[in-house]
Amino acid sequence: MTTTETGRPAKTGASRGGPGALVIGGDYQGLGIARSLGRRGIPVAVLDDEVSIAPRSRYVRHAMRVPTLRSAQATTDALHEAARRFGLDGWVLFPTREETVAAVAQNRDELARTFKVPTPSWETVRIAWDKRQTYQVAERLGIDVPRCWFPRDEADLSAIPMDSPVIIKPAIKEHFFYETGAKAWRADTRAELVQKFREATAIIPADEVIVQELVPGDGARQLAYCAFVKDGEPVGSMTVVRRRQHPSDFGRASTFVETVDLPELEAPSLRLLREMGYYGLVELEFKRDERSGTVKLLDVNARTWGYHGLGAAAGVDFAALLHQDQMGLPVPSCRARAGVRWVRLATDVPNALRDIARRRLRLMDYLRTLRGIDVGAVWAADDPLPALAELGILPRLAIRRGL
Repeated sequence: MTTTETGRPAKTGASRGGPGALVIGGDYQGLGIARSLGRRGIPVAVLDDEVSIAPRSRYVRHAMRVPTLRSAQATTDALHEAARRFGLDGWVLFPTREETVAAVAQNRDELARTFKVPTPSWETVRIAWDKRQTYQVAERLGIDVPRCWFPRDEADLSAIPMDSPVIIKPAIKEHFFYETGAKAWRADTRAELVQKFREATAIIPADEVIVQELVPGDGARQLAYCAFVKDGEPVGSMTVVRRRQHPSDFGRASTFVETVDLPELEAPSLRLLREMGYYGLVELEFKRDERSGTVKLLDVNARTWGYHGLGAAAGVDFAALLHQDQMGLPVPSCRARAGVRWVRLATDVPNALRDIARRRLRLMDYLRTLRGIDVGAVWAADDPLPALAELGILPRLAIRRGL
C-alpha cells in the first residue's frame, strides 16, 4: 500500500491521553472533527485518499494518504494499516463519506476488534444509504416525503405524470455522484425525463434510478435536524435552515447555514431513527413544500455532516459528545441555540456570484448576510494553516468534483 504520513505532536498543550479519534476523510468536514477533539486535548489521526486540508491542522497528530477509499476492502485494509503504523488500538472511528460509512458498517465486527466503532450496523445504515429504503420506511411510518417513482425501464416512465417538474436521482449516491458530479438532474418535460433516464441508466442500473417530484422553493426552504442519538433519544440536537447551497438548485453541500428553532422536525426524525434502531451522529434533511407548508424528508446522512462545526458554536459539540460517550463518560443533554451562523466561503462566494449574474440574488443582500458570521468551515484564528492549504488545492477540487 502506497502511503504518505506525518507524525507530529498536536500543539495543544498537555493531552489528556487515552484513545483518540481516527477521522476517515480530511476535507473541511474532517477538519471540523479534528478541531473539535483536538481543542479538548484528544489526539487525532486523519486517513484520506485525496490531497486534503485536515492534515495541515495543528490538532492532527498523524495523517496517512492511501490510493483509494472507494471500496469496502480498501477502506478496511487502510484502517488496519493506520492502526498498525500509528498504534491506534481503541481509537474511535469517524467516517465522513457515504462509502466509508458503508465500509465501516459492513465490516463492523472485524473493525471493532481494533477500534471503537460508533457507526451503526449495516442493517441500520443501509436504510439511510439506499434512498429507496429511506423513502419506503418513512412512508410506512407516516412521514411526509416527495412523491417518488421507481421505474425499471423506459416503459415505466409513461406512468409518471408530468404536471410539474421532476428530478432524476440515484438511490445510492456514490454510484452516481463520482461519475457525474451531480446530486440530481431536473426534467421539465416527458422528453427530458426519457433522455435523463437514458443517461442515468448508462451510469447506474435502472433499478437504482429514482424519479421524484421537484419540491418547489430555493435553498432557504432546506431544513435539517441534526443530533447525537442514543437509546432512541436525542442527547444533543440542532435544527437549521440551509440558507444557501452549492449548486443553488440541487445542493451537493451547504454553503451558508443558520440555527433556528424548528420543533416540528423532531417528532418525524425520531420516529424514523427509533425504527432504524439508530445510534450516533445523524443529519436528516427536509424541505418545506411552499404549496402546502408541510416539511418533506429528502435525505438521511448516517455520519457527521459538512457544517457540524456550527453545533459547537451553538452549544452542541457533536464530535466531542460522540467521543465522550464512546469513552464511557457521562454526556450531558444539550440543544443548540438559535441564530448562530456558519459559512464555507470557498463555495458560497462563487455560487453567490453566479446567482447574482443570473439576477437571482442581489449583491447588497448577499453582503448583508455575511455580517456576524460565527464560524467558518475552514478559517480559524487558532489554526490558520488549513485555510492557506485550501487556497493551493481549490483549483484541483474545482476540476475534480466542483468543490
